[in-house]
Amino acid sequence: MAPLHQEGVALSVRIAIGDFSTMTHLSIKALRHYHDIGLLVPAVVDPSTGYRFYEPTQVTVAQVIRRFRDLGMSLPEVKAVLAAPDVASRNEVIVAHLSRMESQLAQTQAMVASLRSLLEASPTAVAVELRVVGSTAALAVTERVAIAELDAWWDAAFAELYAAARAAGVEPVGPGGALYPPELFQQEVSEVIAFVPVPPAHGTFVVPPAELAVAVHRGPFAELDRTYGSLGAYVAERALGVPGPIREYYVVSPADTEDAADLRTEVAWPIFQTTGPA
Repeated sequence: MAPLHQEGVALSVRIAIGDFSTMTHLSIKALRHYHDIGLLVPAVVDPSTGYRFYEPTQVTVAQVIRRFRDLGMSLPEVKAVLAAPDVASRNEVIVAHLSRMESQLAQTQAMVASLRSLLEASPTAVAVELRVVGSTAALAVTERVAIAELDAWWDAAFAELYAAARAAGVEPVGPGGALYPPELFQQEVSEVIAFVPVPPAHGTFVVPPAELAVAVHRGPFAELDRTYGSLGAYVAERALGVPGPIREYYVVSPADTEDAADLRTEVAWPIFQTTGPA
């Protein structure tokens, strides 16, 4: 290490990129990338060799970057933190990222609990009701949706439907629901219909009549597959299934409770009955 001058500014110590990498535990590849995107610019670059050199004061900055990256913060977010004009602006970016981490952690914990329950619990029979429903007038949103985007689409669709009902002064006459064609699960994309039942004079869509085998799912949407599996087995064992979309009725929806354990969803499988309703 030796004194160095660049553009009239005296740099007391220069640190080669290899030593700087060792000091900060950031790879040379990462340091070069951070230089390229303007996240961590070397104190000087030798014009003849292209070698990068850093100052001791940049060690702390590099360590901060590494900590944020270890926390899963994106490079644009790290750059925004370092470029923040004041403490409030910087903390706003950090708090937003921590909130996303907390949400992801909660989702991970819920999935771990679900998996543990699935592995440890004995299979239980699901209570199934055979039901005949008539045609129903409704407000509806229809769109081709990829299954990876279903949750976000669901939130937006029902927000739009209930907002439309309020704007028209219409009171829903039953729980909201949705029609999910088998292609959604088989091909991971399909046309999906979300609907809210309303008086016939205000309906823009008619939910068709159907014979259904219905099971109630209690708990978060992430575990709906368990009820689907039990209900599908019930239908298959009795050779009742017919082509058609699966229905879900949101008896207790996220709009009604903040606790996912309190959600109640009726899963309805299309069938052809050979006996009267149970």
